[in-house]
Amino acid sequence: MRLYPNAYFKSLSLNLLLTVFALGYALIMGWLLFYRNRYFGEGYSYNLVPLYTIKKYIIHYDHFNFDIWFKNLFGNIVLFVPIGFFLPLLNKKRLSHWRLIASSIALITLVEAVQLVTKLGSFDVDDIILNTFGAWIGLLMMKLLVRSK
Repeated sequence: MRLYPNAYFKSLSLNLLLTVFALGYALIMGWLLFYRNRYFGEGYSYNLVPLYTIKKYIIHYDHFNFDIWFKNLFGNIVLFVPIGFFLPLLNKKRLSHWRLIASSIALITLVEAVQLVTKLGSFDVDDIILNTFGAWIGLLMMKLLVRSK
């Protein structure tokens, strides 16, 4: 019985190393999503309208500090690129674009739902869109890198 029967690579040590990096990434993301910049206040905001926040940042970019604008649009994409690497490398079933997208949507929706229920962070359906796009970019990059070797 193999420890990683569905992994892209056959090397146990490489798969263990990928697992360590994936767990490290998960810990960092957990901190970023739930504990960074925590504040206790009266209100809690959330967005259930697809593309509302994205359009707001694009159309009214001049109303936001650059760092807020950049972090909210591009940070939500870039921070989830590693999912597009880790999921398919540790489970070849996620090499399919649709399976990776479905897995990413499920994972990110779970994270957003936990943020909504616990009021740690803020639920935004646009985060699901941007994060999933980031994971898909990661899959494309991973396929280019693996194919070129």
